[in-house]
Amino acid sequence: MSFLGVLRIREFRALWLAELLSVLGDQLARVALAVLVFQRTDSAALTGLTYALTFVPSLIGGVLLAGWGDRRSRREVMVTADVIRAVLLALMIIPGVPLWVLCILVAAVTLFAGPFKAAQQALLPDVLPGERYMVGMAIRNITSQSVQVVAFAGGGVLVAVVTPTVGLAIDAATFAVSAILIWRGVRWRPTPARVAPLGSGWRSFAAGTAVGARAVWRDPALRTLLALNWLAGFYIVPEALAAPFAASIGAGAAAVGWLMAADPIGSVAGAVVFGRWVPEPVQVRALGLLGIAAGVPLVLCVLRPGLAPAIVLFALSGMLATGYNIQGTVSFVRRLPDDQRAQGCGLNSSGLITVQGLGALAAGVLADLVGPAHAIAVAGAAGALVAVPIAVAWSRAGRGAAPAVVKGAV
Repeated sequence: MSFLGVLRIREFRALWLAELLSVLGDQLARVALAVLVFQRTDSAALTGLTYALTFVPSLIGGVLLAGWGDRRSRREVMVTADVIRAVLLALMIIPGVPLWVLCILVAAVTLFAGPFKAAQQALLPDVLPGERYMVGMAIRNITSQSVQVVAFAGGGVLVAVVTPTVGLAIDAATFAVSAILIWRGVRWRPTPARVAPLGSGWRSFAAGTAVGARAVWRDPALRTLLALNWLAGFYIVPEALAAPFAASIGAGAAAVGWLMAADPIGSVAGAVVFGRWVPEPVQVRALGLLGIAAGVPLVLCVLRPGLAPAIVLFALSGMLATGYNIQGTVSFVRRLPDDQRAQGCGLNSSGLITVQGLGALAAGVLADLVGPAHAIAVAGAAGALVAVPIAVAWSRAGRGAAPAVVKGAV
């Protein structure tokens, strides 16, 4: 199945365009918020705190609210989350909103990203059955990575030309359009849960979270795929240390952008290579090896390469990581029972965000001790070593076995 063939599928096209708009708006909003808060407070600490709030609450939303996509129609969950986020962003542009209120609104917007993404990932296998799912995931990776690079670069220019408030208004509009695209382009499907729900309220969501976590933990293949996807905690380090690495090799500020863009560029290349040219059965067999291989280019940073070689090494690592990440996510989602798919997807994506944050934090501490180049090399070596037992476990997990169905509903 070609990329064009998948894009001709009306439901996927609606989901893809909606996600594209949301990613573009979110990246623009991050730039706008950073500028707005710094303009109002002249505080780097408060600016950093506000920026962190565009990521951190998605962990809570991804764990506690992901089960929403197993209790309601997944189209309904996505549309509702989009409408809520559009309204919250509209409230941010009201003149004179206190900073503490702005922070709460930012956190709330990020919170609802968790259930939206979980419902979206849970719905995709129904929209794209068979080999189409893998191709669709490759398309999503290519476009989302490309949009992030363009939005970060263009967002600063746009916010400088207009105002941060206009940037937030544009983000609100993207969520409104996304909700319309999903409502009109994706057909309604019933609630996937097969048995009686576990009550109501926050206690019910907590119980559902526990059921979803047990479903993953009891299946060796799901546990292994989760660990494989979470290797990103090691491989995020080059992006996190781009600024100090550029300074350590005597490169200017412009080099930081190129170093940060290297991984997304490699990811786009990886999505093309693995999404179009490498057969899916080969990718499934090679998952563990790709997890190991992604760390090897980073180990070479111990030689303190110059700017151009470093960009190549970072891009190569990103390409190899994309090879295991896309197929690992596809295999993980396919193996989940339908009535627990949203909860499992939320656990995977929220854990991914968490390990990336922890990896970046640990890398910064290590870089102060041994230097950024050596810190990147250590992260690459550690990631490759951790991937070895994961690769062994994957070879034992029965790759070709049918997905395990865990009884019970979220």
